[in-house]
Amino acid sequence: MSDLRGLAVVAVGLLLVGVACYWGLLFTLQRAVLFPRPIAAGGTADLERARGQQVWLEAASGRVEAWLLPAAARAEVRRPLVVFAHGNGELIDHWVHELAPLREWGLAVLLVEYPGYGRSAGSPSQASITEAMTLAYDFAASRPDVDAARIVGYGRSLGGGAVCALSRERRLAALVLESTFASVRSMARRFGLPPFLVRDPFDNAGAVRAFAGPILLVHGERDEIIGPQHARALHAAARSSELHLSRCGHNDCPRPWDALRRFLTDHRLL
Repeated sequence: MSDLRGLAVVAVGLLLVGVACYWGLLFTLQRAVLFPRPIAAGGTADLERARGQQVWLEAASGRVEAWLLPAAARAEVRRPLVVFAHGNGELIDHWVHELAPLREWGLAVLLVEYPGYGRSAGSPSQASITEAMTLAYDFAASRPDVDAARIVGYGRSLGGGAVCALSRERRLAALVLESTFASVRSMARRFGLPPFLVRDPFDNAGAVRAFAGPILLVHGERDEIIGPQHARALHAAARSSELHLSRCGHNDCPRPWDALRRFLTDHRLL
């Protein structure tokens, strides 16, 4: 009997060591998974064709890039603006043409890069991304051609975390969250990583709960990376939101132009 007890103690000990090693590996690698950090392959030709402006934000860890894309001509001197944050495997370079309809409607667009991505210095983290987003907001809000009362945060996937973090630091007129998670902690459970080991929690549910303005949530019903239950959780947490689910996955959903234009019009942001 004593031998069996000894084997049980050894087995439990090995199990605990294995769990600790697994948790340690996940803790070490989590930022590499959350922030793949693609490198910009080309230059700024798309920005130049769009007649945009390259902006360098002076962050604590180094310069971070942003691209300001002007709105189409309209009577107003001060125009609404969308601050856009992309997904974790993307760059601002990928979104110049994709977001053209926003500019055609009369909104300016500010594409904000993440630290360590593309041509930007530093390393990505919740803190460094929040700093970059805040610097970008302050740059835009101070411009005489931007209506600071009509700045909208639009984030896709990880970008939803970026604009939710921004909403805690600066006043946004509305949030648009596309294919966004409720929190990184809720995502980490799938991999067996305890919440207390998550380095960049991006508590989007908490942010939308605190947000007083309107929120548009769009998500794919077949999203295999960030399931639609995350959108439903955000919808339940928000004070004022509308949820649109489409028959698509994470990376194949069409942009929600019809729903977005109605949303912006209804809330007098166009």
